[in-house]
Amino acid sequence: VQLQASGGGLVQPGGSLNLSCAASGVIVSGNTMGWHRQAPGKQRELVATLTAGGAANYAESVKGRFTVTRDNAKNTAYLQMNSLKPEDTAVYYCAAKPTWTSVYNYWGQGTLVTVSS
Repeated sequence: VQLQASGGGLVQPGGSLNLSCAASGVIVSGNTMGWHRQAPGKQRELVATLTAGGAANYAESVKGRFTVTRDNAKNTAYLQMNSLKPEDTAVYYCAAKPTWTSVYNYWGQGTLVTVSS
């Protein structure tokens, strides 16, 4: 199983980025995909999830600004991030788990998002 996260970079406050998570060995549409982030000196937090059934949930801190989607044909999950703030700066990780479990089994390597002017 491999999850390849990409799309991070440096963006100004108010800007946008679209992160991708390309999966192999696990079916994105058959699992819950979770986007997590870890800022320097802080604990990792879950920011968005997309279940196999298509239900999306977001942390309060990103609700209305971030959107999680997937492309079944490409077996890829995405995190569209708009109206970015400096406090969104973190390493972002995608992860996958069966919907009925609480533990994410598979993790990507992380992609760095820096929001700064």
